[in-house]
Amino acid sequence: MALLSVSNLAKYFGPDEIFAQVSFEVHPSDCVALVGVNGCGKSTLLDIIAGLQEPDAGTVSRARDIRIGYLPQIPHFKSAGTLWEAMKAVFADLQAQQETLHRLEEQMASPDEVEREAALARYGMLLEKFEQAGGFTYEARIGQVLGGLGFRKDEFDMPVAYLSGGEQTRALLARLLLEEPDLLLLDEPTNHLDLEGIEWLEEQLKSWKGGIIVVAHDREFLDTVANRVIEMEFGRIEAYRGNYTAYVQQRAERRRQQRIAYETQQQEIAKTEDYIRRYMAGQRTAQAKGRLRRLERVERLERPIEQQSIHINLQTTLRSGDLVLGLYNLQVGYTPETPLLTVEEAEIRRRQRVALVGPNGSGKTTLLRTILREIRPLHGRVRIGAAVHIGYFAQVQEHLVAGKSVLDTLLDAGMDSVAETRSFLARYGFRGDDVFKDVGVLSGGERARVALAILALEKANFLLLDEPTNHLDIPSQEVLQDVISSFNGTVLLVSHDRYLIREIATQVWAIADGKLHVFEEGYPAYAAWHQEYRSGGAPSLQRREEENRARREAARQIARERERALARQQKQLDALETQIHVLETHLRELTTALELAGRVQDVNRVARLGTEYHQVEAELNQLLEQWASVAELSGGW
Repeated sequence: MALLSVSNLAKYFGPDEIFAQVSFEVHPSDCVALVGVNGCGKSTLLDIIAGLQEPDAGTVSRARDIRIGYLPQIPHFKSAGTLWEAMKAVFADLQAQQETLHRLEEQMASPDEVEREAALARYGMLLEKFEQAGGFTYEARIGQVLGGLGFRKDEFDMPVAYLSGGEQTRALLARLLLEEPDLLLLDEPTNHLDLEGIEWLEEQLKSWKGGIIVVAHDREFLDTVANRVIEMEFGRIEAYRGNYTAYVQQRAERRRQQRIAYETQQQEIAKTEDYIRRYMAGQRTAQAKGRLRRLERVERLERPIEQQSIHINLQTTLRSGDLVLGLYNLQVGYTPETPLLTVEEAEIRRRQRVALVGPNGSGKTTLLRTILREIRPLHGRVRIGAAVHIGYFAQVQEHLVAGKSVLDTLLDAGMDSVAETRSFLARYGFRGDDVFKDVGVLSGGERARVALAILALEKANFLLLDEPTNHLDIPSQEVLQDVISSFNGTVLLVSHDRYLIREIATQVWAIADGKLHVFEEGYPAYAAWHQEYRSGGAPSLQRREEENRARREAARQIARERERALARQQKQLDALETQIHVLETHLRELTTALELAGRVQDVNRVARLGTEYHQVEAELNQLLEQWASVAELSGGW
């Protein structure tokens, strides 16, 4: 039996259609991924299913006595008391049973035998029911869920009123998971989770017994949890079986077939229309009229259209030195006594793309701000390479000023004219009156696109990107992924997006236990280590550090040997150049002497000088060949 049945649903905002003819069902154990560009109506559809909005047409049928849990994109988690108390409130029934058991225990100690026997009989039945309902494990379950979603134990007693927006989202998600509703509606549940939290949530949802509808822009997350995909596009939906990767493949094939069908029909229509024009007034009028009638009955296929994607250009004309960034014996944070992060040694070379990963609060953004010299290092050194120009995409775009329009913001960033700026902004999805929107009222995705547009103007050759995909829809993420992959500069990227990291990172820097660990082999090596680390393989950290030290020492030894070899070769080249200069000077002197001897017709002197000239020339050629050989070897280093 279906938990949810949606039939011919439609929603309008004023005269504008958001979506129409939306029909689908959700059954137990379904995990439906709802995908589509920002603004296509996904959150509105979830609101209608949750009963917070009414549709303008169609029906939503819910199973009798169904319990629906809803995590909206911007939740309002209201609860008195502490975070722990808010979670315990989910189990009020078990707590009431627990109090009853305590009272029965007191009655079982009564001197009245009848009262004791009655209490004992009732206690046994209630205890069994209490145990089966999880009465002895619910507090451990609360701790597991809060910890899995990134709350530390010292935060369990934090008053709910003090929670930030992101913490409220995680708290509401925790309560929903504890409540175990029949249908779970999740709008961007991964937005405020770190990598560990996302992976933990995946495990919870994979074993969920009820139904799930989830909106998310994390492709790896959707690949892991979804078994169906519903795509919202141009106000309609299309359903696909399987996870996100299966959807992408099916969608491409479906679009290919639609294009072929449309083009085939257009060719047939053109041929029929040509026949009608040629013969309507001739001998084949009857056949032409018959074809016209058939043509009028043909159900015309719509031309397949694609969503317009943003166009980002981050290419740079500035070439940096080979070493772009070096971190040496570095400690970052805000108090010397408790540094957030320690870096023994880490370097980024030109054209490398490094992904920086780690739990929330581990120091990723603080490290970026230290590199940008916004925060002084507590200890150690940050070295910025030669000719390095840094461009920074901040997780929170503080530089975008409320009260200014998108157009004025770009003009202030260095654009020359209104016409040029409007054309430029159209590439980032701001068309028509969108350019006059106040920056202060933009959505997260719109702010991200404005920030990317400003970043593109800087033409930087070293990009520091702090969670650039957080608010972008999947099509925009795919565009940004391609842009970063083809960027002709260097990138340091903070992200929890495993799909993005796997596709673009040439190296991974991972923060664990307050230290930075470098995985020069890239994402596969990091993923293997991370799996072992999550399973409690702490000794692997020490082993990796020892391997990294050995690798760095070997690299330094090679560099020292290279420098010594280059010094020897340079010394040899200098000596050869001195000898070559002497011989070239001698040849010029012999040439002058030969010219003088020839003018006075001194045959014997001409012969003697000619012999000497050929000997010096041969010696010079030998030295030049030797110099070329040494110089070539030096270039090979």
